[in-house]
Amino acid sequence: MNRLLRPADIAKQLGISTSSLRNYETRGLVPPARRAPNGYREYTSEHAAYFECIVAMSPGFGMEITSSVLSLLQRKELGEALWLLNDAQAATHEDRKMLDEAEGLLVQIKEEQRGDSNWKTIGEMATATNLSASTLRYWEKEGYIQSARNNETNHYRHYDLFQAVKIWLLKSTQNAVYSSDVVLLKQAIAKLPEGDLHTLQSVIETARKALVQRNREQLWGLNRLYQLCTVLKLF
Repeated sequence: MNRLLRPADIAKQLGISTSSLRNYETRGLVPPARRAPNGYREYTSEHAAYFECIVAMSPGFGMEITSSVLSLLQRKELGEALWLLNDAQAATHEDRKMLDEAEGLLVQIKEEQRGDSNWKTIGEMATATNLSASTLRYWEKEGYIQSARNNETNHYRHYDLFQAVKIWLLKSTQNAVYSSDVVLLKQAIAKLPEGDLHTLQSVIETARKALVQRNREQLWGLNRLYQLCTVLKLF
């Protein structure tokens, strides 16, 4: 039986406000609730499963993907919803590969203790990292990376291996859900003293821990999504 639940009880259980519940409903993340004669919303256990899913999924997948997935579930389009989640998890795997690339370059710096032969122009760096030159210029403007200018190449920007590591680190944050942790990580990258390999290694380790946490949050979100699909009888 789909029993009625008070918004205050659901909000308390999930540790959010009743206004958040109303906001999720207004945005279409959950089916519209019936209204009691006194005007109060009447949520059901199905609504509660939706709300639990939102709270569980949003830290690991973000609200945009969470919203899209729940909208698809309301239309019984489970297959499309799963592909969205598959893409998000694939992006997390790609971010791990970027951190591996950053660490590999750091090892190279430690072994060579020089980088003169490894400078790349902005175009070469954009190609190597599959980023746009405008992204690199923006990151430099924001102080995350620094380039040198070479008089022999018309003052084009050049990046050494140390900056390349920072660029791969920054790229690994592009798929992350925006949070204070992401902001702090980018600030740490910006503050890295040139040539400080020990601190650079610490920043890479911090980025790896954040990626592991994102993996765990996605797993928990998928767990609650499974519970919601069970309630909705989608499989």
